[in-house]
Amino acid sequence: MDDWLIWLIVAAVLGVAELLTLTLALGLLAVAAVAAAVAGVLGAPVVIQAVVFVIASAAGLGVVRPIARRHISQPPPLRTGTAALVGKQALTLTEVSRRGGLVRLAGEEWTARPYDPDLVIPADAEVDVLAIEGAIALVYPRE
Repeated sequence: MDDWLIWLIVAAVLGVAELLTLTLALGLLAVAAVAAAVAGVLGAPVVIQAVVFVIASAAGLGVVRPIARRHISQPPPLRTGTAALVGKQALTLTEVSRRGGLVRLAGEEWTARPYDPDLVIPADAEVDVLAIEGAIALVYPRE
């Protein structure tokens, strides 16, 4: 059996193992085995093929894997706009009922309604913002 064919079999086995483990390491070793197979197809002796495999493995595991891991483990995206206001505290400026009202939220005045339509929240009460619908904050009194 030709040397390059053995390298391709090793690459296939490592590739399948990568799909089962998702470690990023075995996939990079599979790529290194493909590089060694290419060297074998070009007529390089087995020693050179092994050197190509070692160099490609070291480059993949030492350079590519840390960069890939950094990109995979990104922090969660920051909430911006109205999504960032959900969960914040606000202060009612007027009585808030199903007909509406005003709250001070993040330094601005917002039109508000209670999250529970049957509630009436008095002025100067602290509330939590549970949702934003358009330009209306849906609030619930703090306990």
